[in-house]
Amino acid sequence: MTMTTTTGKFDAVLTAVLANRFDSIVREMTDTLLRTGRSAVINSARDFSCAITTGDNRLLSAAEGLSVHIFGAQLQSQAMCDAHPDLAEGDAFLDNNPYIGNSHAADHTVLVPVYFEGQHLFTAVAKAHQADIGNSLPTTYHITAKDVYEEGALIFPTVRVQRDYEEVGDIVRMCKARIRVPEQWYGDFLAQIGAARVGERRLKELCAKYGVDTVKEFVENWLNYSEDLIRSEIRKLPARSLHNTARHDALDPVLPDGVPLDVKIDIRSDEGTIVVDLRDNPDNVDCGLNLTEATTRASVYAGVFNSLPTGIPKNSGAFRAVDVLIRDGAIVGRPTFPHSCAIATTNLTDRIINSIGAAFATLGAPHGVAEGAVGMSVSSAVVSGHDARYGGRPYVNQLISGVGGGPGSADADGWVTWGLPCVGGLMYRDSIEVVESKIPMLYEHLRLVPDTGGAGEHRGALAADVAYGPRFDEMTVIFPGDGQETPPRGVRGGLDGVPSRAYLVAADGTQQPLPSAGNVVVRPGETVRGFETSGGGYGDPFARQADLVARDVREGWVTREAALDVYGVVLVDDGVSVRADDEATRTLRSLPRA
Repeated sequence: MTMTTTTGKFDAVLTAVLANRFDSIVREMTDTLLRTGRSAVINSARDFSCAITTGDNRLLSAAEGLSVHIFGAQLQSQAMCDAHPDLAEGDAFLDNNPYIGNSHAADHTVLVPVYFEGQHLFTAVAKAHQADIGNSLPTTYHITAKDVYEEGALIFPTVRVQRDYEEVGDIVRMCKARIRVPEQWYGDFLAQIGAARVGERRLKELCAKYGVDTVKEFVENWLNYSEDLIRSEIRKLPARSLHNTARHDALDPVLPDGVPLDVKIDIRSDEGTIVVDLRDNPDNVDCGLNLTEATTRASVYAGVFNSLPTGIPKNSGAFRAVDVLIRDGAIVGRPTFPHSCAIATTNLTDRIINSIGAAFATLGAPHGVAEGAVGMSVSSAVVSGHDARYGGRPYVNQLISGVGGGPGSADADGWVTWGLPCVGGLMYRDSIEVVESKIPMLYEHLRLVPDTGGAGEHRGALAADVAYGPRFDEMTVIFPGDGQETPPRGVRGGLDGVPSRAYLVAADGTQQPLPSAGNVVVRPGETVRGFETSGGGYGDPFARQADLVARDVREGWVTREAALDVYGVVLVDDGVSVRADDEATRTLRSLPRA
């Protein structure tokens, strides 16, 4: 079977086989890193991604990689090639440079150039968020850092860490001397090296089986096919110019008015192109909210892909149809040194992804999505202290114990464990029992809150309420949140999600409110408590099927009061279960609304 692309005809069956083979290599790399990583943020929460780029630095395969990690991997492999004209087989490089290609300093990336028959054909990429990177504060999210110096992270601009498959010990010693949990970092570093080397081995086997010429032909065909596919979907859209705005919470005293954001989208259906203009945004600010070029582009690609059919491959071929307009020195764009980009993967990235999806929703079903949960709340804090169980040994780790309400869409309710827009449900959620065994802390509760999901024809997912505290000695809890002032918005008549909240709870139960972004010491007997944002709803709540509302009530997602007042559904209880009274519901919904 043959198909036609921009370069002519190709074997569709062989192309499908090889595309899945490359994805399977990435999945094997992912499984290797998940099973061998030492820190909980990697081996439990899966805050990492693997990918394959081509030798000429195009993203080829990312499988289930997090969009915010992987949609800029080609920039990092390009930086590796630019910095090392002596690139050779057996090399491995460490990169976390936010100014040239990487997401933010906390994401240590191992890049391994893959050679076959003397040619640099691919680069195996393993990127992982570290539990600690030597920041001036015990957190990888230093939101108030006025510049990269105050942030304090060691920056590695594609530095060689292996040559001839042997470790460059000086780099490892630098990291161990600076990072608070050196052996934990080193275990994660070795896991990344192992994952990248697994990718190298499998890619060599693939080239040996099919031959270099066939593999090269596949690469071009696959990227061109991906481009053709996304352009064909864009041509189905109405030609339209869209505009949306957003606002990040205030960050006193640096940003007392928050951060306004502006997104312009030009759908050029005749060209099969989408142009996203982010140039009308503020200049870099003196805190960690600045995006990198990689996360700016990733936020655009993620927002656009969320608004198009799911079958489009996510690679550099598809990227050709999305033109991203950015400028240097902007908070959303290319950062200028030495501005900090500590929070580049989450807060503003999530706002941009949300804004793009909500803008597409103005086209009507089935396009676009509502806004999903924002802000790394108490449930996603970085906790640190000393563990009395092990002679006061220091610990640092990021928690991923919340859920993050997913947005309603044109055909589905929000995903409960969606997380944040930048990960889109691809990360895992911590096991409370595993966290409590590794860190001297106890969870008081973790629960969903009924009626918090943005109501709609398809409702947003609920918010979570989490509380925890130290077991023995005081614990520092640092979180770079958002969403207390501007919660996720509903679209097309759907209601907004709920705002976030955070509290320090004293031993007597007294709750002291905390800001969106907090740095708090929690002492024994105290707990820190957080309510996450929830997903916005898609469509009029009165258009939701009555039997779905009744099911939500039976399962505890929605209360009976909200079913009646918000959804206009009359319920009856026959002694066995709650069900909708269809005739009474139709009558109620036909009445004028308050």
